Amino acid sequence: MTSPGNRPQEVVERALAESTADRCVVLVRVTGKANLRWANNTLTTNGVSHGTSVSVICVVDGAQGAAAAALSRDTSTWQQLHELVSAADAAARLAGPAADAGPLVEGGVASDWEDEPATTTIDVYGQVAPALGEAFGRARADDRLLYGFVDHEVTTTYLGSSTGLRLRHAQPTGHVGITGKSTDLTRSAWVGQATRDFTDVDPLALDAELARRLAWAERKVDLGAGRYDTVLPPTAVADLMIYAYWSAGARDAHDGKTVFGRAGGGTRVGDRLSPHPIRLLSDPAWPGMECAPFTTAVASSSDVSVFDNGLSLDRTEWMRDGTLAALVQPRHGAARTGLPAAPGIDNLVLEVDGATGGVDDLVAGVDDGLLLTCLWYIREVDAQTLLLTGLTRDGVYLVEGGEVVGAVTNFRFNESPIDLLGRITSASATVPGFSREWGDYFPRTAMPALRIADFNMSSVSEAS
Repeated sequence: MTSPGNRPQEVVERALAESTADRCVVLVRVTGKANLRWANNTLTTNGVSHGTSVSVICVVDGAQGAAAAALSRDTSTWQQLHELVSAADAAARLAGPAADAGPLVEGGVASDWEDEPATTTIDVYGQVAPALGEAFGRARADDRLLYGFVDHEVTTTYLGSSTGLRLRHAQPTGHVGITGKSTDLTRSAWVGQATRDFTDVDPLALDAELARRLAWAERKVDLGAGRYDTVLPPTAVADLMIYAYWSAGARDAHDGKTVFGRAGGGTRVGDRLSPHPIRLLSDPAWPGMECAPFTTAVASSSDVSVFDNGLSLDRTEWMRDGTLAALVQPRHGAARTGLPAAPGIDNLVLEVDGATGGVDDLVAGVDDGLLLTCLWYIREVDAQTLLLTGLTRDGVYLVEGGEVVGAVTNFRFNESPIDLLGRITSASATVPGFSREWGDYFPRTAMPALRIADFNMSSVSEAS
């Protein structure tokens, strides 16, 4: 690698050739990023960056079993690559038998293997930037302030193994987050959206929603802690369901550590978790949320295995008709849990059969309750029930007679997303929903809005 410009395919082949381990997997990730930021209705910064990282997984067979080591580094020279491979080889020879040891995935060469890495530039914002300028003008005229950013990155992964597997995947990931404030800074609201290429982002529509919410907040109503009839838009539902998905490991459930474990041992797969016709799924081919159709793992854990690199991923239903249908686990976990392998997939969809309409339709049905738009600082209180706590932020609104009539106090909440699924009183159609709390890490989600009975606002918060 005499310069950063060497083809990633060459890096994969050279690393595989240099390894002295019995088996080897190499992943090369080439990433390009572009972003814009703004504050006080004015663009402040923009930037473009590029980087390449290499992960080498070496497997050494021994009398007691196969040992593995995985190392990752940014590399820009052939010498650095040589040092990385040598270090991974040496670490594998010093390691003990791997608990997740198994055969590497077999396969051939993908049809796009020789394609160049995909990339991004500041031009991805060619339609967005002028509309942002118009939104800034509208905000100034209305005595509002806009703060926010847009971020776009494209990561192309090349995966090669000593079994002959050669796979490539290009993943575009983008999002926009905008906070609107009144000029006296007493009112605030937030909107966000995930995207693959920004052709579906309308800054003027996002600004219009911010303006609507800030207008709602012109009236302030103090409320105490309590349980409220509450509408959660898709963004807030995503905040909660992502955490549930991240907690859905089969091994931890089987060992009785999570809400998905059965009392007395084993998992709750097959148990009805909600009386409603709910479907929770991940699908690499979901339109608009396409993600890697094969496993890429740079380290092993209870939920993922480096031995599964290149394993094909298909649509997986985690819940079906309200019943827990699968839990996340690599191939080696099947013997322990008795469940089939179900590797994690980089998107999440929640659907309620027969649900139609949107957030405003759910609000119209509320006589006395709340519209809760934004959650943050979410933390786990009790893994056995998946009880979460967190704060509300940038918009909790009072609903009376089917209409939003003002903004209310911020709260600390205490709720379990699994328990909430049993207290749904109505739901909307499923649409893309970008999580405020977790969207930077897990942006590809589609959720319905949900109306929840007795949402627990456990205490009043001073957060703003």
